[in-house]
Amino acid sequence: MKIAEVGNIIEFKDGLKGIVEKVNENSVIVDLTFMENFNDLGLEEKTVVNHKRYTILHGSDE
Repeated sequence: MKIAEVGNIIEFKDGLKGIVEKVNENSVIVDLTFMENFNDLGLEEKTVVNHKRYTILHGSDE
């Protein structure tokens, strides 16, 4: 399992996407305002996602 790095774009939980802001031992903190429809979803700006629960869409090295 590859762990995301700060700046990576990840996808999790049925299509939600965000930018990784901080990497912790077991999880990442993600900024959800990256999504175009963020305001329509009524979500908090940031959330915590376990490393086992996301896929990396775009790495910081791409």
